[in-house]
Amino acid sequence: MTQAKKTQVNNEEKLSKVLKGIALALFFQIITLLISFFYLHASFKVSVLLSIVAFLVTLWTNKALPIGVVSLLPIILFPSFGILDTHSATANYANPILFLFLGGFMIAAATEKIGLHKVIAKTFLDKFPKTPKGVISALALACVLLGSALSNSTVALLLLPVAMSISEDPFLRTRFLLAIAFAASISGITTPIGSPPNLIYLGFLESSGLESIGFATWIFMMLPLTLLMLVAMVKILSRNTKDMQLDLRAFEDVKINKKHKRMLFFLLALLVVLFLNSPIKPLYNGLGLNENLILLSFGLMMFLPKIGFLTWNDSKSIPYELIFLFGASFCIATAFSQSELGGAFEEFFLLFKDTPFIFFILFACFWAIILTSFLSTTALIAIILPIINVATGGFLTEEQRVLSMLVMTICASFSFIVPISTPPNALVFAQGGISAWDMAKYGFLLALAGVFFVAIFALVYWRWFI
Repeated sequence: MTQAKKTQVNNEEKLSKVLKGIALALFFQIITLLISFFYLHASFKVSVLLSIVAFLVTLWTNKALPIGVVSLLPIILFPSFGILDTHSATANYANPILFLFLGGFMIAAATEKIGLHKVIAKTFLDKFPKTPKGVISALALACVLLGSALSNSTVALLLLPVAMSISEDPFLRTRFLLAIAFAASISGITTPIGSPPNLIYLGFLESSGLESIGFATWIFMMLPLTLLMLVAMVKILSRNTKDMQLDLRAFEDVKINKKHKRMLFFLLALLVVLFLNSPIKPLYNGLGLNENLILLSFGLMMFLPKIGFLTWNDSKSIPYELIFLFGASFCIATAFSQSELGGAFEEFFLLFKDTPFIFFILFACFWAIILTSFLSTTALIAIILPIINVATGGFLTEEQRVLSMLVMTICASFSFIVPISTPPNALVFAQGGISAWDMAKYGFLLALAGVFFVAIFALVYWRWFI
């Protein structure tokens, strides 16, 4: 077969895949429209909104079109069907939270370019025993350190090659890869910029006129939970590995240089500024600076000659399609908030009106983990937050609503069971070659531990900060 013929066949296969993906999305859109309008008796506007979301989620899942392209479709679809006007739709793609995330991507690109993640991994590996349990613990702590300034998906991407290079044994490699996936998701809850659900939650609080949570306050709330979950993860993943030894000589050549030290200084300075800026009520009111602009400023400093590490060509590695994805999530959340969709679920949520608040918290925990088996965490949080805020307004106080939405947000990040639920799971599953059964087996145990810890923290600890 000639090269031209091969190219033609490949193009035809790609076109067929795109058409099949779009056809499947249209099928689910029509089914959702009919069920919403005729079975759930929703208004036509709400039915159309739900059908468009089904269309978008299907395209995001089957990847018939690029993620960035699908994420821009709400700008066209929502105004076309009268769900949002053009100004309201496009404004979500300039949400201030997105610039916070953009700054984080710039810092992540610099970290990867100079190889600082390998130095951090080696530093932790040297501090623990040369055993599987020691390596799992080292990878977990490396995830937390990197996750203090980077997103969970970026952390997983940086440490994935490190985990794969430690051992050739399939049994141990599976444990180490799962440690990266799980620890990246766990570390993602530690800071507001650690995972997409955190950003969507904070963006929703701001857009809804609810009191937000500062950077330092968030860390004080989440760090104890992060450490508890990491301890649980190490215990689960290190079972039956006690007598196995490792050869870690491959990391002996990794040395720290001046660039690494300069980057560590930037990361430390960023964390100090964010801590000083965040209020700790009622003791300290903070500096009053905009956190989004702080992180964006530090990200742009990565391009300064002789100070930073990036050129403009390096910015091509920044996943701008994810920024469009977050913009689409905010757009969906705004559409849900302005529709009467929350009222459609009000009757169901009223079942919890006369029950203790702990039952609603447990329901929120389990429901978040179950739903993320079918939806991505980003899509789930964008959809569910406005529903909870509206549908529970009749029997929950503002503090309880904010706390319930926080519980859903954190538990969404604790969906360790299926590959598509979180970005770290998807990355490790796709590139690490582990089985879905191994992920489900260990992820289920860790998810149960997460539900237990989150319920306790919500009722005993977090409520004092909200």
